[in-house]
Amino acid sequence: MKYLIAGLGNIGEEYKETRHNIGFKVLDTMARASNTSFTDRRYGAVCEIKIKSRTFILLKPSTFMNLSGNAVNYWLKKEKIPLENLLVIVDDIALPLGSIRMKPKGSDGGHNGLAHINSILSTTEYTRIRIGIGNGFRKGSRVNYVLGNWSPEEEKIIEERIAIVIEMIKSFTTVGTELTMTYFNKAGKITFPEKRNNTTNNG
Repeated sequence: MKYLIAGLGNIGEEYKETRHNIGFKVLDTMARASNTSFTDRRYGAVCEIKIKSRTFILLKPSTFMNLSGNAVNYWLKKEKIPLENLLVIVDDIALPLGSIRMKPKGSDGGHNGLAHINSILSTTEYTRIRIGIGNGFRKGSRVNYVLGNWSPEEEKIIEERIAIVIEMIKSFTTVGTELTMTYFNKAGKITFPEKRNNTTNNG
């Protein structure tokens, strides 16, 4: 069985360690753990990982975030991968830093990469993993925030959470979306101390 795992981001050294590139960061970590490297191909950097009877096609689109659908569509067709075997990994400012959510479908939520994929594929019914990058920015500073680099404290949190995302990817290819969501969505939730305290104080 073959799966397309697309991690979204922007190409170029200036974007490498930015919050918006968390999809690339996950796939880079997964490839290194498998002693595999990416090769520049049409519409993106690609590598292939085999685990038992499953083949993972890891894709980092080279189209820049706003045209991610071109790469995803091309590699789905080239590798003859059905839509139900597509998994997209993106950042999400609506989630607290480090929180992880898998969904079987849904709107783009204001994410330009997902918006373009939805448009090109003419559907929103594909699995995606959203990784929270927080929303610690002033009004009007959203672009600078998502294209900004991780702080050392954020980097530590994200590195720890990437291990969970990789396990979710593997689970998706073995037991499917629903069971993976049941098991991992709770584990992927982060509740910060001040929120717990507020809950307690409110009775």
